[in-house]
Amino acid sequence: MSSPTLLWYKRDLRLEDHPALNRAAELGPVVPVYIVEPDYWALPDTSGRQWAFLRESLESLQRQLAHLGAPLVIRMGDVVEEFEKLRAETEATRLISHEETGNLWTFARDKRVAAWAREKGVAWEELPQSGVMRRLPSRNGWAKQRDGFMYQPQLSMPAALPPHGIDPGAIPDLDLPDTCPERQRGGRDQALSLLGGFLTERGQSYRSAMSSPLAGEWACSRLSPHLAIGTLSVREAAQAGRARKAEVKGTRTGWLGSMRSFEARLAWRDHFMQKLEDEPEIEARCLHHAYENLRPRESDASRLNAWETGQTGLPFVDACMRFCAATGWLNFRMRAMVTAVASYHLWLDWRSHGPRLARMFTDYEPGIHWSQVQMQSGTTGMNTVRIYNPVKQGTDQDPDGIFTRRWCPELAEVPDRYLQEPWLWEGAGSVLGRSYPEPTVDVKAAAKAAREAVWAVRKGDAFRTEAARIVDKHASRKDPRFVNDRQPRPRRAKRTKPPKDQLSFDL
Repeated sequence: MSSPTLLWYKRDLRLEDHPALNRAAELGPVVPVYIVEPDYWALPDTSGRQWAFLRESLESLQRQLAHLGAPLVIRMGDVVEEFEKLRAETEATRLISHEETGNLWTFARDKRVAAWAREKGVAWEELPQSGVMRRLPSRNGWAKQRDGFMYQPQLSMPAALPPHGIDPGAIPDLDLPDTCPERQRGGRDQALSLLGGFLTERGQSYRSAMSSPLAGEWACSRLSPHLAIGTLSVREAAQAGRARKAEVKGTRTGWLGSMRSFEARLAWRDHFMQKLEDEPEIEARCLHHAYENLRPRESDASRLNAWETGQTGLPFVDACMRFCAATGWLNFRMRAMVTAVASYHLWLDWRSHGPRLARMFTDYEPGIHWSQVQMQSGTTGMNTVRIYNPVKQGTDQDPDGIFTRRWCPELAEVPDRYLQEPWLWEGAGSVLGRSYPEPTVDVKAAAKAAREAVWAVRKGDAFRTEAARIVDKHASRKDPRFVNDRQPRPRRAKRTKPPKDQLSFDL
C-alpha cells in the first residue's frame, strides 16, 4: 500500500468542489489534517467570534469526513512541528493544500512549511480554489482567466476515502471569548441554507437594498463568512447565481438585476483579493509610499477607542459600530463609511483601526479587508479620495432613523430632524455629555483638513511615477465590472449618487 497524502485544510472547510481533496484522492490514501495554530489566534486581527465560527465549521467538516471513512485529524501547535510528527507517523511523502491568500502571518508560515517540505523530501502541491492566481505576471487578461476557472464544471467529492488509522484528536478549546451574540453560525449546512434562501427569496431586492443598514441585513446573501472560511466555494456561489439569472431572464421582478449584481460582486471579490496576492505588504505599508507619514503612526488612543466602541458622538457611525460589535457584519457601504471616518475625520492611521475592524468581522477576509482599508483611507495613489459625510450617510441610508435609534437608544428624545446632528438641537444639553457623548470632531472642519492634507501629497512627478506603477500592477483593465474599481449604478428607491470608488462587496 502506498504512503498516504497529507491533505492540509486551511480556509477550505468543505468536501464539494475541492480541487485539493480530489487531487489527493487520485493519489491514494488521504489523511485530512487541520492544525489549530495558537500563534495565529493571538494576532491583532483575529478574534473569538471568528474562532467560534470556524469551530462550528470544523465540526461540520468532521462529520462529513467521518462519513466518507477518513476522519479529520485535528492537531494544535506549530504547523511545521505538527507536520513533522505526522510525517514520521504516516511516512507521508506528499502534502496537498489549496493556495491561500491570507495575512502576512500565514504568508510567512507557508514559507516555513515550504522550507520544511524541501528539507524532508515532501512534495507540496498547492492548487487554486478561486479566481485568484499565484505568481500572476500581469493583470492583462486576468478577468478572462478568472472567469475561465469560475465556470469550469464543479468537482464532485469522492464517494469514499480509505480509513487512515490515525488518531483524529478533538477540536481544542481556546480561551477566546465569543462576544458577538448575534453572529452568524458556521458549517456547510448553514452556507447552503443561506444560498438557497438568497436565490429564491431574499435576493430579489438585493440590488436596490444592499446599501441600507436595515434592508441590507436581509437582502444581502450573507455568504461572506462562509466564502472566507471555505464552507462554500466561490465557484459554487457564482454558478448558482448564474443559473438563477438564466431562470429569471425576461421577467420584470427585479431578480435579473440582482443576480447580475451578485455575479459581479463575486468577481470583484477575486479582483480585490488578487491585489493582496500580488503584493502581500499591502497589510503593513501604504500602497503608495508617499502616504507613509501622512498620519501619526501612534494614533490618538481616545479617538480610536471611541470609534471602536461606538462613542464618537456621530450617531450613524456609532450605530454602525455597535451593530457590527453585536453581529460581526456590516454591509459594504457602512464598512467604507466607518473606515473613512476613522481615517479622515478622526485622522487615525489605517494600521491602527484596520486590525480592530478586522477582528470585529466574522467574515474577515484579508484580501478584501486590507485592499479596502487602504482604498477607503486614501493611501493607494490610484483611487479618487472619497470622504464620506457621516451625517449625510445617516440621513440618506437611515431616513426614518430606525437603525440609528435602535443602536443608539440614548438619543430617544432627540427629534427626528436632529437625529444625525443632535448638537444642533436646542435641547442637546440634556443628552450630549450626559447619556451620549459630545461629537469627537467637527464633521465639516475635519473633512476639509483631511481633504487638503491628502490631496497635498498628490503633487509632483515622483508621485505620478509611482502611481503609474501601481495602476499597471493592480488596476483592472477594460472589463466593465472592474474599470477603476468602480461599481455599476444600482437601482435605488431614492436617486442618490453612488460613491465613485466604493466596492459593494455586499455578500
